[in-house]
Amino acid sequence: MDREKNQSEQNQMAISRSDLPKPSVMALIDKSPIASVVSNPRLPDNPIVAVNDAFQALTGYDRDFIIGRNCRFLAGKATEPWLTEEIRRGVRQQKSVLVEILNYKKDGTPFQNAVLVAPLFDEEGELEYFLGSQVEIDGDSASLAKPRRMRAVAIVKDLSKRQREVLQFIAKGLLNKQIAHELGLSERTIKMHRSILMKRLNVPSAADMVRLAVEAGM
Repeated sequence: MDREKNQSEQNQMAISRSDLPKPSVMALIDKSPIASVVSNPRLPDNPIVAVNDAFQALTGYDRDFIIGRNCRFLAGKATEPWLTEEIRRGVRQQKSVLVEILNYKKDGTPFQNAVLVAPLFDEEGELEYFLGSQVEIDGDSASLAKPRRMRAVAIVKDLSKRQREVLQFIAKGLLNKQIAHELGLSERTIKMHRSILMKRLNVPSAADMVRLAVEAGM
């Protein structure tokens, strides 16, 4: 127990010496009802640097334990290694990835976890953080993919062509300024589209918007 406590303190100290997420990045996950974290790939082992209450409630781990650790602490003896590698591949390639993998809560309870990992880029287009979110799948359900993806596709289908384009770039982790450049629009127009998308998609945070977009295949 003391060894685990000391490791947690070392993790916290390492993070405190680094640049923690900006308020705008923290806001991505704070209001989300979906378990979410932000990790920093510029630090050794891509540790978690921000976590929301929903993640703590889902996993049973508290913030002091989580911060400074790589998210693989949720893995256990039956966690599928090929799915773990798929997540790592997404991280290496800086692309969004969504997998359903067996994870474990603090008390040892296994649960089927629909894990999303998506890159977040800074204004220069450099990788800044990764957004991670987790949804526990009902044990009686064969897969979360079909119902959630069907719902996501149906919602996105009702968007305008321009709104879908903006959402697709948001899912890729681009900022408003970068999306504006890609689409040849003003940053103000992109902000307007982002605000409209939040309302149309009925999501409480940008993190939930990213997840819905990825679930829809964007």
